[in-house]
Amino acid sequence: MATASRFVARALQRNSTYLSRLSLELPRRSKCIYRFRHSSTKTSDPDRETGILKTFQITKADAKPVLSEHHDISFDDRKVLVPWEEGKTSYFQHLWLRDHCQCPKCRHPETKQRLVNTFDLPKNIKPAMVKASGPALEIKWKDGHESSFPLDWLHLHSYNPRLEKYLSPQFHFWGSEIEEKPPEVEYGDVMESDEGVALWTAKIYKYGFCYVNGVPLNPEATKALTERIAFIRETHYGGFWDFTADLAKKDTAYTNLALGVHTDTTYFTDPAGLQLFHLLEHSGGSGGQSILVDGFRAAKILREENPQAYKVLSNVRIPTHSSGNPDSSIQPYAPFPVMNHHPVNGELVQIRWNNDDRATMDRWDDLNDVEMFYDAARAWNAILKRKGTEYWEQLKPRRALIFDNWRVLHGRSAFTGKRRMCGGYVNMDDYKSRLRTLCSDRERLLRAL
Repeated sequence: MATASRFVARALQRNSTYLSRLSLELPRRSKCIYRFRHSSTKTSDPDRETGILKTFQITKADAKPVLSEHHDISFDDRKVLVPWEEGKTSYFQHLWLRDHCQCPKCRHPETKQRLVNTFDLPKNIKPAMVKASGPALEIKWKDGHESSFPLDWLHLHSYNPRLEKYLSPQFHFWGSEIEEKPPEVEYGDVMESDEGVALWTAKIYKYGFCYVNGVPLNPEATKALTERIAFIRETHYGGFWDFTADLAKKDTAYTNLALGVHTDTTYFTDPAGLQLFHLLEHSGGSGGQSILVDGFRAAKILREENPQAYKVLSNVRIPTHSSGNPDSSIQPYAPFPVMNHHPVNGELVQIRWNNDDRATMDRWDDLNDVEMFYDAARAWNAILKRKGTEYWEQLKPRRALIFDNWRVLHGRSAFTGKRRMCGGYVNMDDYKSRLRTLCSDRERLLRAL
């Protein structure tokens, strides 16, 4: 894993013209889990040469986990006080510290799971001794148990006050100009090593999509490519798809009709995270150009130009369904809005937009809300179709496309002839796990848990 981390150390920093926070006014908190490092590679790649994004910075540059030279660690009946050189003091309650003991008896050294029974701990537990010992805080509890907390771990997890500095994810927002230099990797690099997968997943994270060149012209190779990230998600369409416009599944994707830009699987409680397409054949006809739209960029434009519309689409819940097949009627456990935000830091994390899969909206508290929704949806649609927003590209055999289905909307023009496509879905959590483990220092990642 260390080699893979070094491989992507300095990739993906250049050309980040559109770096913007799409947050609501919520408390900003985050843990740094991504840390990318660099090593040489046999294939020249502009992103790789210019440095990878650092998604979050844990602390301010002048806020290092160094104890104060002028104040001592102390404790009272309720908490331990840890003074830092930066001039702040962290307060850790005794019960919280005992519950988070890092020793092998309290946390399994291999599985990293808790072993301590939280509910056996006395509510009024107290330490008998607290002291600094090198780079750690040592605690001996009155029941004889001993705990050791690294100072950098305490600084990272300080909750009163929070000491980390939050930075928004450094995405590269794009419009139609991305056609000049879209993100891409080589099939051989991805299949040969985790280093190649590290760069691939990092590009997907930054741009929201990435091409893979040189994919063998068969579904088996495409399936193996997808599985380099994680297992393929099974849905009512099956797992890995290999399909034509034959309506074998009752969805307009299985026709030759034009499709407006949308995100897939809005009707699932947990929509698919990544989607991969590989055009195997298009013969005897024309058309079928693909459209991609950076949904986060479009949302930023909507928020700046029409804050009321953005607010409406962030709050009005839209019922969705997939009911074309006679053996299924899939619906999420509850309707969701178009714009979905992180509940802690307020960042926009997911767009759910497929006007074709919208069910009947009949839950209105006020008649005015109906018009407000249609006005907001109309404003959103206009931005999605605005010149400079849409990126059109004709998919080609041997060049697979993968994109973040929570961020990038996709569609296509109508087509004629035989068009054979294969691909599949990957869960977002599984993709993010692969990204973290390949592009992070393992010990740093575990400290942030």
